[in-house]
Amino acid sequence: MKADIEKLTGIATQVRRDIVRMVHQCQSGHPGGSLGCTDYFVALYFHVLKHNPDFNMDGKGEDLFFLSNGHISPVWYSVLARSGYFDPKELATFRKINSRVQGHPATHEHLPGIRVASGSLGQGLSVAIGAALAKKLNNDDSLVYTLHGDGELQEGQIWEAALFAPHNKVDNLISAIDVNGQQIDGPTEKVLSLGNLRAKWEAFGWDVLETNGNDLAELISTLELAKSRAFKGKPIMILMQTNMGHGVDFMMGSHKWHGVAPNDEQLAQALAQLGDSTNDY
Repeated sequence: MKADIEKLTGIATQVRRDIVRMVHQCQSGHPGGSLGCTDYFVALYFHVLKHNPDFNMDGKGEDLFFLSNGHISPVWYSVLARSGYFDPKELATFRKINSRVQGHPATHEHLPGIRVASGSLGQGLSVAIGAALAKKLNNDDSLVYTLHGDGELQEGQIWEAALFAPHNKVDNLISAIDVNGQQIDGPTEKVLSLGNLRAKWEAFGWDVLETNGNDLAELISTLELAKSRAFKGKPIMILMQTNMGHGVDFMMGSHKWHGVAPNDEQLAQALAQLGDSTNDY
């Protein structure tokens, strides 16, 4: 396990390098949440998820992942590329005209790994529930995963879906929330307090786990625990405490880096902290 964590840590460092370079080169995008969720994506795609880079939209017999807070697309694109869905060199086209790696994930460009457009906050949980129910109808015992931002929980559609899933015993669903306490206008506590999230989700009938989203070993253990608790009558929610901008000290913990690109000097500073550039695209 130690060797696996060392390998995954190296991948996470490379993904973080990809993120800051992608956002810098087009001077647009969302580095803060992407950096904070890097460890989750690396744990999911390189250790937990049953998936096939030889992509097909149906995903029959595979685990499916849906990104609801689609503005953190840089981390997803990097992990998809680094796990074999497409050439990492394509990351250099991020947010450019006619690129397949647009600011928010979309299906029109036919980018491998993307099954639904996202970025209009609040919709991803409903989509994931639909996919999970489809798997049940098809007698497909693989799982559906989804990720959300904590600020996204201020959308009413999330809570409609939160009611629907337990009522219909959608127990092949493992959702996660990036609880970093930050959103574009400031701390979530000041914009619109979310209260006790564990108590809320448990009251709605979910099986709730909590984890440190910036600790790969703990993340993997929690995801494996979630898998062991699937198919037992309840959907599963992982409350994942992360630090916005994790890995780049001047970005960490501040909503100011939710959607701001680093300048040349800041990029150099970030890359110096993130180490080896051997595999940069």
